[in-house]
Amino acid sequence: MAKSNYVPLFETKQVKGRLLFRCIAASIFLGICFIVMYRVMFFPVGGKAERWTWIGLFLSELWFCFYWFLTTVSRWNSVYRLPYIQRLSQRFEKELPGIDIFVCTTDPLIKPPSMVVNTVLSVMAYDYPPEKLSIYLSDDGGSDLTFYAMLEAANFSKTWLPFCKKFRVEPTSPEAYFRTASEPLSDAVNVKDWLSVKKLYEETIMRIETSIKLNRIPNHIHKQHKEFREWDFVLSKHDHQTILQILIDGRDSNAVDIEGNPLPTLVYLAREKRPQHHHHFKAGSMNALLELHGLDAIGGPCYNGSGCFHRREALCGKKYEKNYKVDWKKVSDTKADESASFLEETCKVLASCTFEHNTTWGKEMGLIYGFLVEDIITGLNIQCKGWKSMYLSPERDGFLGVAPITLLQTLVQHKRWMDGHLQVFLSRYCPLLYGYKKIPLKLRLAYCPYNLWAANCLATLYIVVVPCLCLLKGISLFPKISSPWVFPFAYVAFVHRAYSLNEFLWCGGTFRGWCNDQRMWLFNRTTAYFFALFETILKLLGYSQLNFVVTAKVADKEALKRYDGELIEFGATSPMFDILATLAMLNLFGTFGALKKVILDVDEDLQVLNKFGLQILLCFVLVTINLPVYQALFFRNDNGKMPSSVTYKSIIFAMLACTATMY
Repeated sequence: MAKSNYVPLFETKQVKGRLLFRCIAASIFLGICFIVMYRVMFFPVGGKAERWTWIGLFLSELWFCFYWFLTTVSRWNSVYRLPYIQRLSQRFEKELPGIDIFVCTTDPLIKPPSMVVNTVLSVMAYDYPPEKLSIYLSDDGGSDLTFYAMLEAANFSKTWLPFCKKFRVEPTSPEAYFRTASEPLSDAVNVKDWLSVKKLYEETIMRIETSIKLNRIPNHIHKQHKEFREWDFVLSKHDHQTILQILIDGRDSNAVDIEGNPLPTLVYLAREKRPQHHHHFKAGSMNALLELHGLDAIGGPCYNGSGCFHRREALCGKKYEKNYKVDWKKVSDTKADESASFLEETCKVLASCTFEHNTTWGKEMGLIYGFLVEDIITGLNIQCKGWKSMYLSPERDGFLGVAPITLLQTLVQHKRWMDGHLQVFLSRYCPLLYGYKKIPLKLRLAYCPYNLWAANCLATLYIVVVPCLCLLKGISLFPKISSPWVFPFAYVAFVHRAYSLNEFLWCGGTFRGWCNDQRMWLFNRTTAYFFALFETILKLLGYSQLNFVVTAKVADKEALKRYDGELIEFGATSPMFDILATLAMLNLFGTFGALKKVILDVDEDLQVLNKFGLQILLCFVLVTINLPVYQALFFRNDNGKMPSSVTYKSIIFAMLACTATMY
C-alpha cells in the first residue's frame, strides 16, 4: 500500500493564545464575583425607586454574566484544523466522491440573477474532477428570468472554464476577477484571449440585466428553447408545477467536452410551495470565527447556512455506526446511460413537494421544516444521530457571501435569525433537552448563546436607558470613584473589551472595524433582538404566524458609494430606527445633564464626578457608539441620512422620558 495512505489528511493544533484566554476568563470570573458581592452588600435601603433600579441593574448584570459563561464554555478548548489538500489527491486519486452543490435564490429583483450567475460559474470552476461535480440552482421564486440567466451562464461557462484553467484564475467569479485583475501584458495572444473573454462576459451580463429591466425574455431565445413553455402553466411563483432542467450534463453522451473533460452538471430547479427558504448569505463578527474553532473541540461546529458539506447518509437521516466505512469506489460511480430528458422527468417526481408527503422528510430526514433557522435544527438533528462535524478554515476563503449593505436590511436579517433561534430554544428541539445523552453537555451549552441571542435585548435596553435616567434623577447605581469597589467594574469592562479588540485584530480586522462591530452589537440588541423576542412571544401565544422575510442584496449606485465610504445607510422609516434614534438622543441628553451638574456646581463638581463617575462614563461611551446616528440625524444631506420624521419623533420621545424622570 502506498506510503501516503498512512499520512493524516489534516493536523489538529491548539489555537494560539488559548492559555491567555483561560487566564483572562478566570480573572473576569473573579471580578464578576466581586461585582455580585458589591450588589448584595450595598443594597440601598432608601427610596423605592433606588431599590427597584438597583434590582433591575443587578438582574441585568447577572444575565450578562450567565451569557458570558455560555460563550466562554464554547471557546475554552479551541482547536485549529490544518488540511493537507495534496495528500487527499495522493491517497484517493480517481476515487474522490461526487459532490452536489446547491445554490439557492428567490425573487430576481431582490437577489439579482447576475449575482447568481457569478456564484454558479465560480463553483463550476472548482479545482475538482468536473465529471464528479453537480451544481443545482434552487429557485424559490420560480422565475423564467432566472432560468434565462442560467442559460446564459451555461453558454458562457464553455468559454469561462477553459479560460480559468489556462490563466489559473483566482477568484473564479467573473465579476470579482475582472474587477480586480489586470490584463496580461507579456503575450499578445493571451491579451487577445483575455479581452475577448472579458467582453463576452460583459455582453452576457448586459443581456441578463436588460431582460430583468424589461421583465421579459428575448423572443428569439423564448422560441429557441422549448424549456420556457413550462412557464405557460405557472399561475404564481407560490403555486406551480415542478420545473427542472438539466442545462449541462456531464453524464449525457451529448454533453459538451472541454479538452476531453465533461462540463459539470448544471441543474435548474424551481419547486412549488417551498416549506422553507434556504438562506445562503450572512454577515457576522470576526470574533465568531474563534467560536467555531472552540465548537470544533467539543463535538463539532453548528451547521450555519452556507459553506457546509454533508455526507449524503447523514443528511438523509442515517444514524452513525462505529463500523461505518465509506466505499469511495461505489460512491464515485456516477455513470448513467439515460438521456438528459429522461433524467429530467424522473427527477421531477423526486423534486416535487408531494413526494415527501407521509414521510419523515422535513421531520427527521433532510432539512427540518417549520423553523426560520432550518440549518441549525438540521445540524443538531444530524449531530444527535452520532455524526460529528469539523470546522476547516483554509488560508484562502472557500466561500464568499454577500450581505445587505443598508442598516435596515441588516437589522431585518438579524431579527429573522434571532427569532428563529429563540423559536428553536422554546421548542422540542431545545439543545439542552433534545441533545440529552446524545451529544456532550458542552456542545448542548454551546448552542445556547445562539438560541438566546434575542433574550439579550432586555438586559441591554436596561443598561442603555436606566443608568442615563438615574443620572438625571440623581440616583447612583455604581460605586464611587474613590471606593475600592470601583476596580471590579472597571477591570471586567476594560479587560473584556480589550480582549475582544485583540481578537478582532488577530483575525485580520482593524480598529475602525472593531468600533463598527461594537456599534452593530448595540444596534442589533436594542432593535432587531427586541422585535425578535416580541414576535416570538406573539407566535407562542398564537397571535402571529411564521414569516420568512427575504433581505435584499441589491442597492443603487449612490448607496454602494456610501457603503464603500463606510457610511451607515439609514434612509428609511422604520420602528427600529425610531428606537435607535430615541435611545441615542436619550443618552445625549443624559450626557448634557451630567456636564451641566459638573460645570454649574463648581463647589461640588468633584463630588459629582466621584459619585456618578461610572454612570457618566457609561453615557459617554454610548454617545460615542451612537456618533453615526447623530450624524445621520443632524449633519448628513445625502439620501442615506435619517428621515426627518424619525428625527422629530426621537427628540420628542427622549425629552418626554427625561422630563418624566426629573419631575
